[in-house]
Amino acid sequence: MTDDDTVTPYAVEGEDLDYEKLLARFGADELTDDQRARFPDHPLVRRGLFYAGRDVDDFLAADTQSIVTGVGPSGPMHLGHAMVFYFAKRLQDELGARVYIPLSDDEKYWFKDQTPAETGDYLRENLRDLLAVGFDPELTRIVVDTRDADVLYPLATAFAGDVRHATLQNVYGEPDNVGQAFYPAVQTAHLLLPQIVHGEHETLVPIAVDQDPHVRVSRDVAAKARYPVGKPGALLMQFLPSLEGPGKMSSSEGVSIRLTDDPDTVREKVRKHAYTGGRASVEEHRERGGVPEEDVPFQYLSAFFERDDDELARIEREYRAGDLLSGELKELAADRIADFLEGHQQRRAALGDVDAELEAFRLTDDERERARDAVGFGY
Repeated sequence: MTDDDTVTPYAVEGEDLDYEKLLARFGADELTDDQRARFPDHPLVRRGLFYAGRDVDDFLAADTQSIVTGVGPSGPMHLGHAMVFYFAKRLQDELGARVYIPLSDDEKYWFKDQTPAETGDYLRENLRDLLAVGFDPELTRIVVDTRDADVLYPLATAFAGDVRHATLQNVYGEPDNVGQAFYPAVQTAHLLLPQIVHGEHETLVPIAVDQDPHVRVSRDVAAKARYPVGKPGALLMQFLPSLEGPGKMSSSEGVSIRLTDDPDTVREKVRKHAYTGGRASVEEHRERGGVPEEDVPFQYLSAFFERDDDELARIEREYRAGDLLSGELKELAADRIADFLEGHQQRRAALGDVDAELEAFRLTDDERERARDAVGFGY
């Protein structure tokens, strides 16, 4: 990784990203063993995919906690999305944390060559997947930018005055249009919303490391102390690759497993596209063994789909020794992924009309009023 490499929410350019150098560039701290042990047990933390953060100790020690993690409706949701949302649900179940989920449909008008109709279709499908995760409606708020503009626009308007153009250039680069220039204020509204609604308390944003610029801007706004909020913390995640290998998983690029893929499609994608750490021939693989750290099916098992450490160690040992072939490892990973998706899809299919289901998760009238009042727009 060089100083010329780009890592922003909209572009990841460069080879062999050095995650330690990213910490130095972004000003975050590597997670300690003690911090990992204090989180609810989860492979994303235990095995190091979530590897760094900000103000993690404050969040773990707090009596009142919120999680903020969202999605932009630019395509069908994939496994990378699911891992983060199911992790957020685990924190909610174990810690009693609120979860706020913003969906940035407005962002797509500014950053994507995507029609409003396409965005609307993706939004409805993304909402169905989010509802299938099983969040507690009493502790969860799902916020759609264009549907909840009565709250988000006043907040973004208030915060926009605290986001300087020099900050935008330094963090994101030069925007292509005025929408892109305004969007960091909207994202700041997303990340500060739980505190705006419920009062100052510890907030954690679990995100892939390329999304960290949004957190840094929101922390800069919070530090100005014009509003009753503290700096949101962050939990930074290394990129989970697409099936084809290095590079982050994407809704619109590469080959990813969608949350609606049936078992046959999952197996076909894994068999055909999954990048392996195996050798060129069975004979060479038996002799030299595979390389688990380069193998995408193994990475998926390690990140989320094999919870048992002893079983994962057995798989790694046998693959490294050449006793487990790449094709066999692919089949194993495909089976585990298909099992996970079966449960998700059953809950998804059991949902009724999305708009009706969403009502229990929307901001209440009182919460909307409190948010507008907090920034002086409650008239």
